[in-house]
Amino acid sequence: MATRYTDEFRRDAVRIATTSGLTRPQAASDLGVGLSTLNKWVQKHQHDDLMSGPHEDAEKENERLRKEVRLLREEREVLKKAAIFFAGQSR
Repeated sequence: MATRYTDEFRRDAVRIATTSGLTRPQAASDLGVGLSTLNKWVQKHQHDDLMSGPHEDAEKENERLRKEVRLLREEREVLKKAAIFFAGQSR
């Protein structure tokens, strides 16, 4: 009997096969599916929007990460200035 895969698994497999940088045989092997099966899925879903789904979650995560990057950059600048200050006082 053939293995049944969920639609979500198929979409993820297509995304991995097309965007991961792996060759199709590598991706098929990693996913545990046959190369011909993966090729059929890619052919069938090549025009689908690979980012379909909850965009709000990705938008929120991007905003959170932008804030974190901004905070880390500010902290790095403070540490650089402190290092310069303390290096000058040790003389």
